[in-house]
Amino acid sequence: MRRPTLLLTGFEPFGGEAVNPSWQVAQALDGERIAGLTVQALQLPCVFGAALGMLDAALSSVRPALVLALGQAGGRDGFTVERVAINVDDGRIADNAGQQPIDVAVVPGGPAAYFATLPIKAMVAALQQAGWPAAVSQTAGTYVCNHVFYGLMHRLRRRRVRAGFMHLPWLPEQAAAQAGQPSLPLSAQTAGVRLALQTALTTHTDLRAAGGAES
Repeated sequence: MRRPTLLLTGFEPFGGEAVNPSWQVAQALDGERIAGLTVQALQLPCVFGAALGMLDAALSSVRPALVLALGQAGGRDGFTVERVAINVDDGRIADNAGQQPIDVAVVPGGPAAYFATLPIKAMVAALQQAGWPAAVSQTAGTYVCNHVFYGLMHRLRRRRVRAGFMHLPWLPEQAAAQAGQPSLPLSAQTAGVRLALQTALTTHTDLRAAGGAES
């Protein structure tokens, strides 16, 4: 019998970085049991198109009960849970394969946007109550993170599988090269994502609360 699985994705390093906290965290949580589900981590390439191809294969083989995709957002000061994915690829820099799409649809003919189906405000509230900086974010950008987030929600639009995206800040060793930039150590990021997943799995009606000012 297939064990209920939680798919947790992270990205390979990009933009000249040596590490990416999204994959470091996903790897750290791989195999853990959270609220009855076993975490299965998947590293995605920071490449338009190829990332969705790998995600498709995982959704087919794993058939997860819940999916959380993680990404790096250097310069943000904490955990940011994304509300909406938009149908636009508009790379500010080239991806790891040298591609830099400009104003291209993630899914030609697809809807303009999809909302996350996770209890995003409850997740943020749990993180804040635990003492970590956290906010609802209104934009996942237009780089590979948004590409994966939109593609994920499009693929799950007819399946009863809740899913969403969370951005993580830099690790201290990354922020050291960027004077004055915020960061969180890997242990804190791992604990925060674990708590966010626990909250997502045990909360079925999201909070009605003000918030979400993070851009």
